[in-house]
Amino acid sequence: MKKLKCNYPFHARKAIDKELKCEEIPIYFPAQHQNRQPGMEYLMKPLPIYDIPSICENKRLHNKVAIITGGDSGIGRAVAVAFAKEGAKLMLVYYDEHKDAFDTKEYIENLGGCVELLSGDLKDPSFAKFVVDSTLERYGKIDILVNNAGVQYPQKSLLDITEEQFDFTLKTNLYSIFYLTKEALPYLKEGSSIINTSSITTYYGEPELIDYAASKGAIVGFTKALATNLARKNIRVNAVAPGTFWTPLQPSSWSSDKIPTFGSKSDLKRAGEPYEIASTYVYLASPDSSYTTGQVIHVNGGEYKA
Repeated sequence: MKKLKCNYPFHARKAIDKELKCEEIPIYFPAQHQNRQPGMEYLMKPLPIYDIPSICENKRLHNKVAIITGGDSGIGRAVAVAFAKEGAKLMLVYYDEHKDAFDTKEYIENLGGCVELLSGDLKDPSFAKFVVDSTLERYGKIDILVNNAGVQYPQKSLLDITEEQFDFTLKTNLYSIFYLTKEALPYLKEGSSIINTSSITTYYGEPELIDYAASKGAIVGFTKALATNLARKNIRVNAVAPGTFWTPLQPSSWSSDKIPTFGSKSDLKRAGEPYEIASTYVYLASPDSSYTTGQVIHVNGGEYKA
């Protein structure tokens, strides 16, 4: 019997996977904190679960080319793995988390996938152009754009949010989407898909993430307006609003005392693992969602009822 092992309490549930007879997902996490954003996955305890190896996909993205920002770790890594298993060729964009990025690349290549890495600052519009140009040079086209990169800096009060933090958060989470989508748009064709990552925080109003929730709310508005604008070209634009997922953003954002019960407010009483949301992005990227645009799909363990 193959199990995921760790020395702290688990919530065990039956796996849909044929190989994992007992898939163990934690309710509680050991206290931990990282001093930089968006965090390093390889330092997390336990490591997030981003793939179930024995699940084979259906090649719904065969020969499609996808750009995924924040693709080195967390949800971005899980989406990259799921896309690769569906046959997509990948350009993974990340800031400077080189070990996580190369670990992701190695994992995907071991699956037989085609993947390239680009490191840089998405707040810089010239880097957005470089990403698009590099993707076109490597693969010759762009079919899917996943805007997933983001940061969050908790503050107890609005008075504690400096102009510098507000500017940094909005430029990282929102401006980057504007820059990259604008650069990619001339090369997207009928049937292409844009997927933006929003957040549960913008719906219930996380009191310590005011600027982050504002940026993620703006992404919802951007998604819906752009979807209507591009509908005549049959380019679909949707968003995913994750709840509490065990990604590097969490220990790099919150103090260590917040981590042990992270995710326990959801109806399922635990945080989600990245692989549990990746198939939502596959759906939105594939022809399965050909009649879906301008939507926000919530994956949050029942923490917020959309």
